[in-house]
Amino acid sequence: MTKEEIAELVSTKGAIQRREADEMVEVLLEQIKKTLEREDRIKITGFGNFEVKRKADRRGRNPQTGEALTIQSRRVLTFKPSAVLKNSINGES
Repeated sequence: MTKEEIAELVSTKGAIQRREADEMVEVLLEQIKKTLEREDRIKITGFGNFEVKRKADRRGRNPQTGEALTIQSRRVLTFKPSAVLKNSINGES
């Protein structure tokens, strides 16, 4: 599903103009992005949690040459689905 399809669905289900739905979706996604950039957690009840975690430097190797190297620290976005979402996907109540 694309952002355009989401906006179309919001417009149809919410009985609002398409332009307003586009703006709503854009604002929502921008706020999610800014929240994650600050490394704050996002919890959507019945859906799941988004969280940015830090990974430390670690040892690795170049698979082509076998040369040892250090993989730099980084931030990783994680998503943990809620039990409600997991059950819904698996067809359970």
